[in-house]
Amino acid sequence: MKIFNLSMECYPVAKVGGLADVVGALPKYLNKIEGVEASVIMPWYNKPFVHDHNFEIVFDGWIHQSVHTFQVQVMKERSQSLGFDLYLVKIPGLLDRDNPYGYWDESQQFLAFQHGVLHWLSAMQIRPDILHCHDYHTGLVPFMIENCPEFNFLKGVKTIGTIHNGEYQGQMRWDMANYMPWFYGEQWGLLDWNGYINPLVSMIKCCHAFNAVSNGYMQELFQSFRGLESLVQQEGSKAYGIINGIDTEVWDPETDAFLDFNFNKKDALEGKWKNKKALCEEYGLNPDLPLFSFIGRFAGEKGADFLPEIVWKSIQQTEGRLNIMILGSGEKQIENQLLELNETYSNFALDLGYKEYLSHKIYASSDFLLMPSRVEPCGLNQMYAMRYGTIPIVRYIGGLRDTVEDISTGGSGINFGSASAEDTVNAMHRAMHIYHDHDLMKNLVRSNMNYDFSWDHSAQLYLELYRK
Repeated sequence: MKIFNLSMECYPVAKVGGLADVVGALPKYLNKIEGVEASVIMPWYNKPFVHDHNFEIVFDGWIHQSVHTFQVQVMKERSQSLGFDLYLVKIPGLLDRDNPYGYWDESQQFLAFQHGVLHWLSAMQIRPDILHCHDYHTGLVPFMIENCPEFNFLKGVKTIGTIHNGEYQGQMRWDMANYMPWFYGEQWGLLDWNGYINPLVSMIKCCHAFNAVSNGYMQELFQSFRGLESLVQQEGSKAYGIINGIDTEVWDPETDAFLDFNFNKKDALEGKWKNKKALCEEYGLNPDLPLFSFIGRFAGEKGADFLPEIVWKSIQQTEGRLNIMILGSGEKQIENQLLELNETYSNFALDLGYKEYLSHKIYASSDFLLMPSRVEPCGLNQMYAMRYGTIPIVRYIGGLRDTVEDISTGGSGINFGSASAEDTVNAMHRAMHIYHDHDLMKNLVRSNMNYDFSWDHSAQLYLELYRK
């Protein structure tokens, strides 16, 4: 079975969020299954990975967008160093930039990527069994295959659409249709939602099956989906929920090269203490106090706007008997508020930006991980935390609901109900009691490391969906 994953991100080539981790792991684990050949197709970026690895040009052609003509080059990584074939699509002037997102013409970029991929596959007569489209950036592929005569060779190829985050749908004005390959005009309704082209809507309408990245999130989409609830209900017969896994080869405290001290389940307490001591010394924190951490984007969906209040309220209410460390970046107002608090409190450490190595160190060093999310389709951070013996404190929503059961019912972490600073801080008070119960804390650290969130199980579920 030949499967192509189409995505704007893939770890370690280019990463903005969890999408990259999923696309960088799923095909690697699928390829461990006999008879499966999974690959990734993504845009070319001006990134270290691209310059540090050898690529060969496997296709060189041209596409038309409106009155413009663009060169399309497809490059294949020679060594299969990621455990799968990696193809990069380079379109000078559109897909040759530093980052995946944030450009004024990104709708045109995404259209060009999808057009370029299908043009290459059609021209080279490459017909996969499955085209797996990740998020709205690739959501028009199922429509194009069936309704653009340029791609008649691909007509009938099965398509899967994965919704990693339904908050983003890619809506654009209808004049952007001029940048699409010619399609049968009578099929315009498969693109339209409330007078706009909506790629996520089109993906749901046209793909053979679609899934969300957890059962909990899939159920939530039936009730709350930024206006798409009726569509999901209408197309519900082809909807699935498959929880993401984590790459346990990358995320392994026993072999993780980013850690100051490696550890396993047997010496977890000692190993975590050594890492915590080193991290606290680096950031001027007291290692004898419980360490709470947050890792992620400063965005409303992550509950990051609560972070400043969580920091000062928890420090005030505990009279400073805890440490808080935050790694992330995003909305400038949140960053500025946190910078002010960082100047005020000696037991609060802030590191702005995305630093993969530091995230590993924080997971290994922390006692508790905070996830006060408003929306959490799956969440990987809580799985990384548990893999490293850290106790997750999560809002009971989406994928967090599927992966973190409260300790009061024999689970692995602490759940709270509403997305607010108050509920988060109350959960932190519960965590303080756990921290000071040495036997309970020791048992939780070790039991959390026993959870199996590897991609082996999730890859099998995807394979079952492909076979259907």
